[in-house]
Amino acid sequence: MQEFLGQILFTINNWSLDVGQLIMSMVSLIVFLILYRYLDVPTPLSKFLDKSHVKERQRRVLKWILRLFFFFLVIFLLLIILKLDFVLYTRNDFNLSISLIFKGLFILQGARLMDWIFGNILIHKYYIKRDSPRIRRTEDSRRIEEESAIRIGQTIVYVAAIFILLKGLNLDFALFEYTVNNDGVRTTLDFRLTKILSGLLILLIARLSLWVITEILLYGVYNRRKIDSGSRFAINQLIKYFVYFIAVIVALDHVGINMTLIWTGAAALLVGIGLGLQQTFNDFVSGVVLLFERTTSVGDILEFGDKVGQVKRIGLRASTIETRFNKSVVVPNSKLVNEDVINWSHYRNRVRFEIFVGVAYGSDTQLVREILIEAAEKHKDVLKSPTPFVRFSNFGNSSLDFKLSFFSRNYLFIEDVKSDIRFEIDRLFRERKVTIPFPQLDVWYKNPSANQ
Repeated sequence: MQEFLGQILFTINNWSLDVGQLIMSMVSLIVFLILYRYLDVPTPLSKFLDKSHVKERQRRVLKWILRLFFFFLVIFLLLIILKLDFVLYTRNDFNLSISLIFKGLFILQGARLMDWIFGNILIHKYYIKRDSPRIRRTEDSRRIEEESAIRIGQTIVYVAAIFILLKGLNLDFALFEYTVNNDGVRTTLDFRLTKILSGLLILLIARLSLWVITEILLYGVYNRRKIDSGSRFAINQLIKYFVYFIAVIVALDHVGINMTLIWTGAAALLVGIGLGLQQTFNDFVSGVVLLFERTTSVGDILEFGDKVGQVKRIGLRASTIETRFNKSVVVPNSKLVNEDVINWSHYRNRVRFEIFVGVAYGSDTQLVREILIEAAEKHKDVLKSPTPFVRFSNFGNSSLDFKLSFFSRNYLFIEDVKSDIRFEIDRLFRERKVTIPFPQLDVWYKNPSANQ
């Protein structure tokens, strides 16, 4: 059998074709044609794509990716089987051959295939299954989260493909080298392109791990235990800091940077840096306190100084608060911890607000009370329970002073609510002949000459 497979059919120059090569080539082509035809007929693959909710456009993309994938693979195999691997370019230790080109194309097409599977099967199917009708989520919110997860997977796939290409094509060259003398021992450190890519790959895998932890493992726990958005953000931030800290250390060590030297230098610098960055360190510790203690959470409405705003983000050094005027204010965390801050939404989701009104002496006070309560109850942002109430607060210099109290959840734009209620009070006062006085002052003038 071996003799039969080794029989030479014909020879051209230095290249010859034997029976075994011919049979292997024909088998490869037949398998390629079967797989090519397999993509155009109803198959279990089609049923699987139906269950995964893959759109028709994405199916066509998958077919072309698979066809090119099989095509580059069969060409690469034929070049190896038929020994047609001609060298096109040579320089130093690098030889560019035909098979090497198709090998690179095959790897890149494999990366495209992994990218498609990750985005259209794993991620898309997960979000559709996760966001069941019981969980109310907008389409835009789900789409943004899904696209973000897909970008993470795409970056990892293509960075890994480039890493494999550089290794497979023997293009792993050093970007720069330097020599370190350590106790008389000379050590040469070189930063190669693949080392840098591997460090980047570690950071990307850490980012993917964070997504798996927060969006898959903890997401169900958050929903089952009905954990609010502020608590979720705090937990996710602490996990993120820990994962990235470990990932950066591993990445730097993998690249070839001696971490012992870094820690030694850092210890010497910390004394000097600590004196100059006391406030920054204070803000950092305050950020950790906020995340653990949770006196302030994302989504809370805060009143600090003369500003009122909603917490959008709590970072390690500073927090971002969006004011009523849609301005983002960056507030150092130490101010939120050490200074007086009113948190309108810390324990309850309603706050009592007040409007002061004065009417002329002689007005019907019961009518005034009815008008104030009616104006408040008409507004959509005023809560029905507890009900609004009115206090006769004082006999003023030129008016009878009343205080209208009401509850609302619209903390951030409460001034607009108050303005609407004042407009309604003014309209009802005019309609029912209730007068709002203006400041009055009686001046007595004494003429000294009149006594003479």
